[in-house]
Amino acid sequence: MKNTTVDKILDIVSGIKELPKGAFNIRVNGKSVKRSSSENVEIIPRPAGDGMDIHIAPGTKNEMVHIPVVMDASGMNDLVYNNFYIGEGAEVNIVAGCGIHNDGDHLTQHDGIHTFYVGKGAKVKYTEKHYGEGGGTGSKVLNPVTEVHLEADSVLEIETVQIEGVDKTDRTTRGDVKENAKLLIKEKLLTNGEQEAITRFSVDLDGENSSTTVSSRSVAKGQSKQYFYSVLNGNNKCAGHSECDAIIMDQGFVKAVPDVTANHVEASLIHEAAIGKIAGDQIIKLETLGLTEAEAEERIVAGFLGI
Repeated sequence: MKNTTVDKILDIVSGIKELPKGAFNIRVNGKSVKRSSSENVEIIPRPAGDGMDIHIAPGTKNEMVHIPVVMDASGMNDLVYNNFYIGEGAEVNIVAGCGIHNDGDHLTQHDGIHTFYVGKGAKVKYTEKHYGEGGGTGSKVLNPVTEVHLEADSVLEIETVQIEGVDKTDRTTRGDVKENAKLLIKEKLLTNGEQEAITRFSVDLDGENSSTTVSSRSVAKGQSKQYFYSVLNGNNKCAGHSECDAIIMDQGFVKAVPDVTANHVEASLIHEAAIGKIAGDQIIKLETLGLTEAEAEERIVAGFLGI
């Protein structure tokens, strides 16, 4: 692949340096530019060109599916619907991600609506990274929606990362979990300047012995604002844990709103939230090792977010 802006962003959001093996779909500026299915994974484009259906065969093992999106045209608004049908007993790793390069003066926006139907006993890891760059005054906006339906004994792990350059995001994740199934959600988020980020998690624990762990780790720099809303509904014998851990720097703002509801006597639900600044002794310790205050802060933030 050529060394272009698109190729650079593909590498950042999905680790693609050349065309990947197996099933993939690469979407650029609202159109699929390269697509491939595999023996066990079939990618079927929607007739309107606004997304695709991904079918993963029952019993599939060790498959990797890449579905990145890149936008480098100012003024575009891209809306995508992707549906994932994961067969019983399948084990698959899905790598998504969206990057926006905006050198113009107009808003560029991508809204991705992803729906997961995870079959009985299946195990899925879904990774989604968001990134923005460009020297223009036009905003870079990403609004992902993830709908999750977990059948019995299945596991879905979702990891979302937004570290740089996105001016505004409103991300929503909703899920319903059946018996003995697990939904694990991990968010890493960094905002700066005048950026704004809203996170909305909502999980219904419907099945006996269903469980979820929802965690957000974030840093708000500059005058940026972050809002974290987490709703857990325990509708059966279940276990749910929600946590928000945030660092505020400069004039940053973070709001965390927990909502846990037990509708069953054996529903066990926990929410934790911790918001604060970087401890001064951490900075001093790193300064004694030769780092400047700014370098020390960067090192602490990187370690906190695990980047």
